[in-house]
Amino acid sequence: MTARFDAIGLVVSDMAASVAFYRRLGFAFPEDAENQPHAEAGLPGGLRLMLDTEETVRSFLPEWRPPTGGGRTSLALRCDGPDEVDALYAELVGAGCQGELKPWDAFWGQRYAVVLDPDGNGVDLFAPLGP
Repeated sequence: MTARFDAIGLVVSDMAASVAFYRRLGFAFPEDAENQPHAEAGLPGGLRLMLDTEETVRSFLPEWRPPTGGGRTSLALRCDGPDEVDALYAELVGAGCQGELKPWDAFWGQRYAVVLDPDGNGVDLFAPLGP
């Protein structure tokens, strides 16, 4: 028996806000996902992004509470180029999303920025610099 990586799961406080945020980034959640207690979007390579409401998690783990303090989870999205990092960051922040780190040319060779999803999880936007 071999376990294999299949999905990324996030617990969300507001399903509608989270589905809207991730749809804006190109995740294909099904119609009416924003009204469900559990939603999934397929990812390239067969992986899935799964969202569960806090209430759903508490239905099988009653003592569960949201973590406090800084985020420990982030998703990283590769953009087609440095200009796309800037444009996507500007679009998200312009739509009311919280920017955590404005686009910059990182010393490790990427155009890099971070926005936060509705629950404060980091979403890294990056693209290689140069050829």
